[in-house]
Amino acid sequence: MEAERRPAPGSPSEGLFADGHLILWTLCSVLLPVFITFWCSLQRSRRQLHRRDIFRKSKHGWRDTDLFSQPTYCCVCAQHILQGAFCDCCGLRVDEGCLRKADKRFQCKEIMLKNDTKVLDAMPHHWIRGNVPLCSYCMVCKQQCGCQPKLCDYRCVWCQKTVHDECMKNSLKNEKCDFGEFKNLIIPPSYLTSINQMRKDKKTDYEVLASKLGKQWTPLIILANSRSGTNMGEGLLGEFRILLNPVQVFDVTKTPPIKALQLCTLLPYYSARVLVCGGDGTVGWVLDAVDDMKIKGQEKYIPQVAVLPLGTGNDLSNTLGWGTGYAGEIPVAQVLRNVMEADGIKLDRWKVQVTNKGYYNLRKPKEFTMNNYFSVGPDALMALNFHAHREKAPSLFSSRILNKAVYLFYGTKDCLVQECKDLNKKVELELDGERVALPSLEGIIVLNIGYWGGGCRLWEGMGDETYPLARHDDGLLEVVGVYGSFHCAQIQVKLANPFRIGQAHTVRLILKCSMMPMQVDGEPWAQGPCTVTITHKTHAMMLYFSGEQTDDDISSTSDQEDIKATE
Repeated sequence: MEAERRPAPGSPSEGLFADGHLILWTLCSVLLPVFITFWCSLQRSRRQLHRRDIFRKSKHGWRDTDLFSQPTYCCVCAQHILQGAFCDCCGLRVDEGCLRKADKRFQCKEIMLKNDTKVLDAMPHHWIRGNVPLCSYCMVCKQQCGCQPKLCDYRCVWCQKTVHDECMKNSLKNEKCDFGEFKNLIIPPSYLTSINQMRKDKKTDYEVLASKLGKQWTPLIILANSRSGTNMGEGLLGEFRILLNPVQVFDVTKTPPIKALQLCTLLPYYSARVLVCGGDGTVGWVLDAVDDMKIKGQEKYIPQVAVLPLGTGNDLSNTLGWGTGYAGEIPVAQVLRNVMEADGIKLDRWKVQVTNKGYYNLRKPKEFTMNNYFSVGPDALMALNFHAHREKAPSLFSSRILNKAVYLFYGTKDCLVQECKDLNKKVELELDGERVALPSLEGIIVLNIGYWGGGCRLWEGMGDETYPLARHDDGLLEVVGVYGSFHCAQIQVKLANPFRIGQAHTVRLILKCSMMPMQVDGEPWAQGPCTVTITHKTHAMMLYFSGEQTDDDISSTSDQEDIKATE
C-alpha cells in the first residue's frame, strides 16, 4: 500500500515536490540574511539613540571610536576593550555597556569650582584610574607607569602626573595640584570662579587676582577649524581639552572667533595668547576678529597669535616659523611648549580696495584685508579653478597632497592654453604714485610675507641675483612679475627667478579691459575692468617660533648677516 502511495520515480508529482523544497531553501537563504541584517541595523540604531541620549545629557565630552589607538581597559568593568567611548576632556574610556554607569560614577573636568571655593590655591588633584599615557613615570617612585596588562595606576587630569596604585596615598589624594608643565597656559577653574564672583560684585580689577598666578602666566586660547587638514582639527580639539581647561578650546565652525576672543576680556591686560589651528584663511578670519576688538575699544586685551598649520599652502605660518604643515609628526604637548617659547613680532596688514570701472557704477568698492599676497594672473587662475571644483565636491579635497596635485593639473593646463597672456597690455601699474613700465608678463604678484606658493621665497630668489630678505613688518610691499604658469613652476623648483618690479608703500593696479582672475590670500574671483588700490591698514601681534627653520630660512638668515657684516 505504501509503495502504491509513493509517486513513481520521474513522475510529475515528484518533480513538483523537489521544486517546492528548492524554492523553500532558496527563500530561506535569501530572506534569512536580510532578516539578520535588518535586525542588527535595528539594534545598532537603538544603541546609537541610547548613546546620543547619554551624550546629550552628560557633562562629559563623550566621543565614539571604532578602535582605540593603544591597549585600553574599561574604567568601570576593567575589561580589555577595542572599541567604545572616550571623554575628550578628562580622558575616561569605557565599554558601550558601561557608558551610563561611568557617566554617573565619574566626574569630568570642572570648568569652574563651586561657589564656596574662593581661593586660587585650593585645587586638589583630580585622579582617574587606568589608561595612563605611554612612557609616563610615577611622581613618587619615578618608575614607569601603565606597564601591566590591566586597569592600573592613576593620572591627574589637570597636571597630567601619574602614580602607581601602590604609591597612591591618602596624602596624594588631597594634595594641591600645581597644573604641571603647562600651568602658565591653563586658566584655573578657581580663577574663573573668582572672576564670576567679582563681576557679581561689579569689580573689574583682574590684575590683583592674576598676580597670585605669577608674572609668567600667559593663558592660551585654542581656535581650531575642525574642517581643516583632512578633518585633523577635530582630533586636535580633544587633545587640547585634555591638556588645558576645556573652556579655553573652541571650534571656530561652531563658535565664531569674535565670540571666542571675548574670553580675553576676563584676563589681565596683554597677557593672552591664541593658537590658531587651520590654514591661512582661518588665520585671516581670527585676525579680522582681533581688529573688531580694536574697534570696540578692547586694545588692552589684544592677544598674540600663533599658528598650527593645517591648510594647503600655509605660507604665513611658514613665514612665522611654524612650518609648512602639521600632520601629527610632533605631539600636541610639544606644540604647547613651542608656543611658550615663541617671541612676539608685528605683521603688516593691508587694505585691498577694488573699484569697478564705469560712470554709472553705484556699487560700493569691494574691500579685502591682505596678510600674505595679492595677485592677478596664472596663479590666481589656478586658485579660481581649484576653488570652483572644491565648492562642488568639498569631500574630495580633504588631502593636502591631493590639493597640490590638483593645482599642478591646472597649472599644466594653463601652460598650454595661456589664458592670461598679454597682461602688460591690459593693466597699468603704479608704485607710490609712479607708473611702472612692464615687460611682456602674464601675472603680477604683490607680496607682504617672505613665502609664496606653498614654501617658495619669491622676492629673494636664487643664484647670483638674490635680493635682501623681505620683511613682513617694514610697511613695504614687494611687487614681482611672472611670465606664465611654466615660469611659476620653474620658480618653485628654484630654476628661475621672478621679474622684480620694485618695493612700495602703496600699490595701484588698473585693469583696463577684459576679465582677469585675481586673488587675495588664496580667495580667488574673476574681475572685470577695475582699479585695485593696496594701502597699509594696521599691525597684528603674532608669535614667531625660531626653532622651526628650513634650509631656506637658514641660508637667507646667513646671507642677511653677511650683508650686515660687509656694511
